Amino acid sequence: MQTANKLSNMQIELLKLFQYNLPDKQLIEIKNMLAKYFAKSATEEMDKLWDENGWNDSTMEDWANDHLRK
Repeated sequence: MQTANKLSNMQIELLKLFQYNLPDKQLIEIKNMLAKYFAKSATEEMDKLWDENGWNDSTMEDWANDHLRK
């Protein structure tokens, strides 16, 4: 378990970048790159769950309409 005074490996790597004064354009590019990476990871995990659980479009419709039944 991570404590408040221990940095994760991700935090350490990002701190290494902070020693450089990057132009705003590069900061935006890095932010977009990280966002795309995490979005891709989330999509791959969701695809895995779909395959493992046999979910389909009907499952999504059921989930979307579930709040209407309660």
